[in-house]
Amino acid sequence: MSNLIAADFGIRQLQARFFDAVWRQDAEAFANCWTVDGIWKIAGMEVRGRPALIEACEKLLGRCRRIHLLAGPAMLQSEGEGVIGRLNVTEFATMHDGSTAMTIGWYHDRYAEEDGLWRFASRHWSFKYRGPPDLTGAWVETPDYGAFPGFPGADEETYVRKA
Repeated sequence: MSNLIAADFGIRQLQARFFDAVWRQDAEAFANCWTVDGIWKIAGMEVRGRPALIEACEKLLGRCRRIHLLAGPAMLQSEGEGVIGRLNVTEFATMHDGSTAMTIGWYHDRYAEEDGLWRFASRHWSFKYRGPPDLTGAWVETPDYGAFPGFPGADEETYVRKA
């Protein structure tokens, strides 16, 4: 149990580093949240390794003037040498043209300790909503993986938002 408590602390620090990197749109700090061979599955893409993560961060976050992320508490469970988790995230974004959007979804994460820090070994984004903050936009029917620790399969694709 004490190992999971220590991992929980390290993973909360990882989430804070990730949110800070997104807020500052710092692609290098963003990529440093992943293991060297980390995988980010989002919007129909599968991005592998830090150089590709830097490029994807610059492309996706570069569409926005500012992004603010809020998260619920992470559900965590030990798995082998690492930890798996599920985290609900709400994103508020302002685009360069002044338009705004709110996005809601869940990250299904695999965490690993590397070079003394907890990092994402993989993240799978399960998108549920994007639209006005008053929730009048369209909710998306994406797979429900059941109660935690329900998890998408390794080959499971992520949803691509329609325009």
